[in-house]
Amino acid sequence: MMLPRKMFLDDMFDSFLESDVPKMKCDIYEADGNYNLELDMPGFTKDDINIEFNKGTLTISAEKKDEKEEKDDKKYIRRERFYGSVSRSFYLGDIEEENIKAEFKDGTLKVTAPKKAENISKKVINID
Repeated sequence: MMLPRKMFLDDMFDSFLESDVPKMKCDIYEADGNYNLELDMPGFTKDDINIEFNKGTLTISAEKKDEKEEKDDKKYIRRERFYGSVSRSFYLGDIEEENIKAEFKDGTLKVTAPKKAENISKKVINID
């Protein structure tokens, strides 16, 4: 008698150790007057990704659609590839939104957002 390939509690431990929804892991750093974001997005293409900036918040979302063929004769034992959407938002504050740049290469999205120059002028206000 052969033992089953998966034991009863395997799925419980799989979901405990890792989430079903993939996360866009990212690094954010400041350099040369810019906020720089680098996000790992394996499995997505440039066309799957949408970037929006609204009221100081940068939102990055991506959607991967299930591309099933109608004549799919495959009998899957396990499917782990992700199909669906993911999204992350980052509050960046006051930046030069017209100069935000993005580049997608080798599964990594790089976004550069130039910070607005701070108003350093100081005004003394007299009290009447």
